Amino acid sequence: MGKYFGTDGFRGTANENLTADHAFKVGRFLGWYYGELKRQKGDDSAPRILIGKDTRRSSYMFEYSLVGGLTASGADAYLLHVTTTPSVAYISRVDNFDCGIMISASHNPYHDNGLKLINSNGEKMEDQVIDLVEAYLDGKLSVFGQEWPELPYAHGASIGRTVDYVSGRNRYIGYLISLGMYSFRGKKIGLDCANGSSWNVAKAVFDALGAETHVINAEPDGTNINNNAGSTHIEGLQKFVVENGLDAGFAYDGDADRCLCVDEKGNVIDGDQILYIYGRYMKERGKLVNNTVVTTVMSNFGLYKAFDELGIDYAKTAVGDKYVYEYMKEHDCCLGGEQSGHIIFSKYASTGDGILTSLKIMQVIMAKDKTLSELAAPFTVYPQVLENVRVKDKAAAQADPDVKAAVEKVTEGLGSTGRILVRQSGTEPLIRVMVEAENKDICRRYVDQVVDILKKNGHTV
Repeated sequence: MGKYFGTDGFRGTANENLTADHAFKVGRFLGWYYGELKRQKGDDSAPRILIGKDTRRSSYMFEYSLVGGLTASGADAYLLHVTTTPSVAYISRVDNFDCGIMISASHNPYHDNGLKLINSNGEKMEDQVIDLVEAYLDGKLSVFGQEWPELPYAHGASIGRTVDYVSGRNRYIGYLISLGMYSFRGKKIGLDCANGSSWNVAKAVFDALGAETHVINAEPDGTNINNNAGSTHIEGLQKFVVENGLDAGFAYDGDADRCLCVDEKGNVIDGDQILYIYGRYMKERGKLVNNTVVTTVMSNFGLYKAFDELGIDYAKTAVGDKYVYEYMKEHDCCLGGEQSGHIIFSKYASTGDGILTSLKIMQVIMAKDKTLSELAAPFTVYPQVLENVRVKDKAAAQADPDVKAAVEKVTEGLGSTGRILVRQSGTEPLIRVMVEAENKDICRRYVDQVVDILKKNGHTV
């Protein structure tokens, strides 16, 4: 992680630690950099850079700031308007854009925002380009054999333009519909759009595939994104599914790159269970490439136990769909994801895609002619307690000898009956303390032991 960019882009509170000026400068750099790469190959055409945004009030400000920077550097900015992160990744790849930018802070509250950079392959931007962006923001850019205290502006006909590209979003919707192998006719499906990016996409897809679609939290006003809604507040969808007798429900986050499910009984089906359901389905059909599902260190013990029983191999990466995808790409794996609901189906997408995930779960429901609760039943979830502790300095807190000693003591106490994981958030000033054990009381007790040390030693805010 760099000074500005974490595992999921440049994220912060709008106009505090992520400002309109930051966005302008990011646009200035990207427009100039991709133009220079073209010029060095003898191509004088303008770079084509794609921009999407979620429904936050500040997303408009950042969009216009990015456009100002891009066009000032000679790039053409193509606007998808309000759309999902996966759509930016898809259209960046299939329409041969030099890069894409998604304006979103994902599951964070509305006053936060972020800039996610996506390369021409629809993947998260390479670290070496991120490093150059950061160097420019700090006035220390050195690239192409020289120092660049400031970047040249475009002049005359070389100044960039904006292009309304809502057709790209519509083409993405068509792509999702084309992946539907079964009609959903006769199925009653609930969608929680988190008042975010999926509000004008998800229902169109499910309606086109024949479902009786019931939608909640699809009235964004700029300040209600993720507010008691979506995958981080799924209790609303649980109640909605049960009260309306729905067959299943799907909850997305603010930019719709993650999905959690609710079965017909109102139980939450998280990312680990999604990996189990679809991994088993692929294994049964002989489609699980390399017989491996890629997980993160946060995945539940129960997932590995279930995979062992099915004879499915698994890999563990650091937390972050970026790392999951990198492992999948390097080792030719077709399924991977996180407990939080970032699920990657590499045959169809280069990033987590919440709507695609819900379509894939519906595919298993239709193919197996089983309810979602029946599909998840063989997977026993180990009790887990996760506490996010806001701290002054993540590295210092985790390196504290007393904290390390507390973690070692918990590890010894759990033995082979559970585990503890203490890690830094990639996007927020948080230390995450997680314990899995035989029951919630044990989990809570061990989590509290570590959190108490963090508080006692003055690390918490």
